[in-house]
Amino acid sequence: MAKLELLIFDVDGTLADTERDGHRVAFNRAFKDAQLDWDWSVELYGKLLAVTGGKERIKYYLSNFNAAFNAPADLDGFVAELHKQKTSHYIKLMEEGAIPLRTGVERLLNEARQAGVRLAIATTTTPSNVSALLKNTLGSESESWFEIIAAGDIVPAKKPAPDIFTHVLKELNLSPDVCVVLEDSSNGVKSSTGAGLKTVVTVNGYTQNEDLSGAILILDNMGNPDDAFTVISGDAHGQTHLNLDLLNAL
Repeated sequence: MAKLELLIFDVDGTLADTERDGHRVAFNRAFKDAQLDWDWSVELYGKLLAVTGGKERIKYYLSNFNAAFNAPADLDGFVAELHKQKTSHYIKLMEEGAIPLRTGVERLLNEARQAGVRLAIATTTTPSNVSALLKNTLGSESESWFEIIAAGDIVPAKKPAPDIFTHVLKELNLSPDVCVVLEDSSNGVKSSTGAGLKTVVTVNGYTQNEDLSGAILILDNMGNPDDAFTVISGDAHGQTHLNLDLLNAL
């Protein structure tokens, strides 16, 4: 049996619950700055999460929920500028410490580092968003913990396409059988499993009812020794929190 060599983490919804109280809030602040009357409610944002990528999400909103909007001739430029302002607001939210890491995340990262298990990130969010989250939750050196941070537009096709994960595997010269992915959503699972990777999911309020059938284990969170996870689907091999023994067993 292959030994675990690499953990690949998604960011939004996996490392932290950034979607509802982070990205959504930042989008709404950017809309206000641009004097747009758009307001993405918690419920609406859940629907918009069907599409990955912030710029793609804005276009999806215009096509499916605000078709009456008089879009400018340079729609791509308009969306890009709006997304740039949104990113600025998101970084400010991170600097304010608005979004903590999810249960068990910091513990698992430290356990992996101490055991010499390599770490990577594969996400559709922008690199600056990743940096802001890591620095403001784990410290200024935490980016260096990850051998590769594959983020944003580094590949042309975002999740649920497998491209971001195949990119990580190629860059680190690893085969899928020595890696495990930590994800939170259906699009993430489709992306990772499409690259042949075993995937553990920790659901959140937006993803708990999605089709996550490709995952080998579905949990409510990663848990801690004194704060056990709840197993939604799969075999936790008698463990009460996500650790390297469980990941190797999987």
